[in-house]
Amino acid sequence: MRKTISIGKQSFSSLREHDNFFVDKTNFIKEWWEKEDDITLIARPRRFGKTLNMSMLECFFSNKYANRADLFEGLSIWEEEKYRQLQGTYPVIFLSFASVKADNLTEAKIQIKQEIAVLYEENRYLLKKDILSDNERKLYNRTTEQMDDTTAQKAIRNMAAWMHRYYGKNVIILLDEYDTPMQEAYLQGYWDEYTSFIRSLFNATFKTNSYLERAIMTGITRVSKESIFSDLNNLRVVTTTSDIYAECFGFTEPEVFAALDEFGMSNKKDDVKQWYDGFNFGEHRDIYNPWSITNYLDEGKLRAYWAATSSNGLVSRLIRTASVDVKEKMEDLLKGQEIVVNFDEQIVYNQLDDNEEVIWSLLLASGYLKVQNIDYRGITLEPWYTLDITNIETLSMFMTMFRGWFKNKDANYNDFVKALLKGSLKEMNIYMNDVALATFSSFDTGKKPSEKGQPERFYHGFVLGLLVELRDRYQIRSNRESGYGRYDVMLTPVTEVDDAIVIEFKVHEPDEEESLQDTVRTALDQIKEKNYDAELLLQGIPADRIRHYGFAFEGKKVLIGQDEIQNVAVRR
Repeated sequence: MRKTISIGKQSFSSLREHDNFFVDKTNFIKEWWEKEDDITLIARPRRFGKTLNMSMLECFFSNKYANRADLFEGLSIWEEEKYRQLQGTYPVIFLSFASVKADNLTEAKIQIKQEIAVLYEENRYLLKKDILSDNERKLYNRTTEQMDDTTAQKAIRNMAAWMHRYYGKNVIILLDEYDTPMQEAYLQGYWDEYTSFIRSLFNATFKTNSYLERAIMTGITRVSKESIFSDLNNLRVVTTTSDIYAECFGFTEPEVFAALDEFGMSNKKDDVKQWYDGFNFGEHRDIYNPWSITNYLDEGKLRAYWAATSSNGLVSRLIRTASVDVKEKMEDLLKGQEIVVNFDEQIVYNQLDDNEEVIWSLLLASGYLKVQNIDYRGITLEPWYTLDITNIETLSMFMTMFRGWFKNKDANYNDFVKALLKGSLKEMNIYMNDVALATFSSFDTGKKPSEKGQPERFYHGFVLGLLVELRDRYQIRSNRESGYGRYDVMLTPVTEVDDAIVIEFKVHEPDEEESLQDTVRTALDQIKEKNYDAELLLQGIPADRIRHYGFAFEGKKVLIGQDEIQNVAVRR
């Protein structure tokens, strides 16, 4: 009889007690313990089993589970006697920052203090024994969600000291989703103030804590050491490019295929591989997202389960407002091509607006891109990463994201695309002006080419939208050799039903052109002069099936024009 799948259950003890579907990852316990690292930071994408593995560690090591051999019987860790003897022998502190999501600093600190207050409430048995002094008892009772910042910053270390005194052993500390509040702090504009608070908390908990046996932190990103882990020299950092623990988070292909066999889906392996395979950790390939696989096993339908569990607001904003170079690379990725980029895997959130290379680090850590190869170049051996989109599911996430840029009710982007396909110049002008008015500011555009906000940012975002909306009907190619303020697009039809389309974008130059009509004419002339049709003609597309459009922009105002002879042909 196949086991019941419990979607979203993150309690190891509950999964085991109810005999729910579970992929044995207890070898992680052995691997981590034998590394003997003081503090380990493990970065993995969301929904990759981080919380479940932390719950598993708690159940294994915590003396609260001292007599719970039943939770581990039949699993790989229980095969060795020394680990059977180790189970349930340590005091453990387990905290999670997963729910710390606040729009201001005060609320963020309150939510962290609430998590600490719960820890203190769960361990009030310490007050029943004569191990705390009168002052320590007073401090214990003051450690509530109303505590001051200094008390909060030292609270976990204090708890470790008292548990050590009670049990006579150092404490294992588990902190899940440590970076969730950091992303919120960046998005809401209180990054510096938050890191000042959390740096002191982490310093007391992990650096100056003589009662610490070992610690693990999990999160999505590797936040820079300088931001919050200053002087923490005993920290082992494990990212998606690390080999250690590579198969401890996520499902391996043999594990996925075994599950499909168990659930009577052996004939679905190729489909599942195409949709959900693709995650690479270190040199280990063919890792699958557990959330996607468990949902597929439960529903039996190919859907973007994992991609639908997050708003991706930060990633969307960074790409939307990024430079032309970033958008060009995103175009390549959407076309199934690889990109090669150089970046630092550690993320400095307060540099996201100034250092665009951080975008690639964030996309990699989040699981949206995968590393195919790392080439170490130069005398300093700087890493250059070959990246591509992880799988069909993450591709669908990007497509949804780019569509969302134009989903504003006033944008009429879909209407513009429809008008483009049927060749209605009047409608194209109406709808494109609506799109520009509604979306230009979100792409950080400027009125003049010389201004800081480059109009090309919008143009390239527009092309990304075309790539999404027309990918089934057209091959879309962008010309990256045109000068500042110019951008060229070629739409090659997949079938003979549709016309080919060549679009030239041009920003109005008041010193050179009297009107937008002149700018349009310049754009159309450029299409002819550069003979953009040549590639299409070589593919056997006749000239009467090639349409030329000039897009002239002045601020948020747009004028679209077409060669007169072509306009007549389209109307026919």
